[in-house]
Parts: sequence; C-alpha cells; structure tokens
Amino acid sequence: MKTVSICFVCLGNICRSPTAEGVMRQLVDEAKLKERILIDSAGTGDWHIGQPPDRRARQAAGQRGYKLDELRGRQIELADFERFDLLIAMDDKNVAALRAVCPPAQRDKIRLLLEFVPERDDRWNGAREVVDPYFGGESGFEQVLDQCEAACRGLIAALRPQLLA
Repeated sequence: MKTVSICFVCLGNICRSPTAEGVMRQLVDEAKLKERILIDSAGTGDWHIGQPPDRRARQAAGQRGYKLDELRGRQIELADFERFDLLIAMDDKNVAALRAVCPPAQRDKIRLLLEFVPERDDRWNGAREVVDPYFGGESGFEQVLDQCEAACRGLIAALRPQLLA
C-alpha cells in the first residue's frame, strides 16, 4: 500500500505549520486516508522547540474543530529530507531556508503550500505565501486557516491519484 509523508514548515513551528498539520490531519481522516498520508510539521528556526502552538492559533483552530493542543514545536532536521516525500513551506523565506540545508538530491521535495490551491478558488489563487499572523491580530489566524483549508483540500486531491495507483 502506497503512502506519502508530508512535513509542513514555517519559521517557528507555532502558527502556520502546526495549523496546516492540524487541518491536513482532519481532512485526511475525513477522506479515509489516515493510513496512507503521514503528517508532521517543523520550523526552520529553533525559538519554540517543545512549545505548543501559539494560543491564538489554537483558539482559532479549535473554533473550527481542529485540534492543535497536542502538537509541539520542533526544528527541521537533516534526516527530515530523507524521511519525508514532501516538505511544504508556508513562504519563500522558508523555502530558501530549507534549500540552504537540503541535500541537492532532495530539493525537488520542497514546495509552497499555496501551490496546491485549486485554480477555481479565487480567494487564494495567485497568492504565493501563507500570511504570517504572529505579529498581527486575531484575523490573521483566521486567514491562515482559510488558506490552509483551501490548499490542504487541493493537496489531497493532488495526492489521491498516486495513492490509488
């Protein structure tokens, strides 16, 4: 049985990437692909290792039924480039940070999350990066959820053919 392993990546692993992980976990479960798609998240920085996601991220996610409370921040490791089939970054800065430490043979695994937004979704189609809500207000965390929901649905749709092959 084919599986795909995914690691979502942002700067500190307390806002965007754990939100993407939580959204993806629930959507994968709803799609009955839990045994086929393995999901994790990490940060390129080391500031929040071992910490739970930002309170505002947990609150916004919880209001939509996503569970982030059990997640803990961790930093990307060299072994992750071998371990995961896809390393999905939230923005161009994190793509650059990943490429700087990634073995050359693994660089094709690095993608931007919003690449997976279906073309018919006018809200996020054309946007390259998931907004960083950390220094903003509550509405930024809602926008991150909106972006993650659209992109993760698209990601599942993109993965489904290779999982069923």
